[in-house]
Amino acid sequence: MKVKNSLRSLKLRHRDCQVVRRKGRVYVINKTQKKFKARQG
Repeated sequence: MKVKNSLRSLKLRHRDCQVVRRKGRVYVINKTQKKFKARQG
């Protein structure tokens, strides 16, 4: 999982990417391509 300052570019890498807020952190998750996980905060 990548830890990034900005998740806007990561959301656009694949069409299945979703931005999710959990416990005060922002995550990019992708059910089909597992390699596109990222966290912010």
